[in-house]
Amino acid sequence: MELKYKRILLKLSGEALAGEKKIGLDYAVIHTICESIKKCVDVGVQIGIVVGGGNFLRGRLSGGLDRTRADHMGMLATTINAMAIADVLESLGVEVRVQTAIIMQQVAEPYIRNKAMSHLQKGRVVIFGCGTGNPFFSTDTAAALRGVETEAEVFLKATLVDGVYDKDPHKFEDAKRYDKLSFSQVLNEELAVMDMTAATMCRDNHLPMLVFDLSRPDNILDAVLGKPVGTVITEE
Repeated sequence: MELKYKRILLKLSGEALAGEKKIGLDYAVIHTICESIKKCVDVGVQIGIVVGGGNFLRGRLSGGLDRTRADHMGMLATTINAMAIADVLESLGVEVRVQTAIIMQQVAEPYIRNKAMSHLQKGRVVIFGCGTGNPFFSTDTAAALRGVETEAEVFLKATLVDGVYDKDPHKFEDAKRYDKLSFSQVLNEELAVMDMTAATMCRDNHLPMLVFDLSRPDNILDAVLGKPVGTVITEE
């Protein structure tokens, strides 16, 4: 089986782990996602994962909480999700390491780039928790950062829609879907696919992105095989 991408950074939203409940964890959904990740591991793909925490808490939408404190709470939420994914992957026979940008050595390794690279080279899935470890940065930016640091060949952003649109396809029937985009278009047109910091980092470091629908989890495998799924975003 010929792979288009041998090392990937997969971004999973917290909401994707909650399923129809929209909050907390739906282990049936997580199991389905992890089965797809295992298929990629089985064909030799090296996988880093950044997971969000929106199924528990979003820092910027946390009401009257201090933003810095709220963001730190969100980072802890990502760690809960990372541990849940790790547990399900391990139950499927996949070797996993969780690394966090905030040190919590009783439950995870601290993020050390060289250790992450070593794990990936040994075929272990590495799940990165706590975002960048800093407030005011999204987990999209964390995913772009970890993708660049670990020399991923592509940033796979799993979403709840089948690509990037010029406007919300859930609200507008005439929304136009893009097959290909440049990061400059994303920035100039302010397309709501990722925050501007993440887009700039991907553009400046030549890290292509593929935005696809996770409701069909095998899209992950199709993506690494080079099949046409989602919207491809590259630097100009």
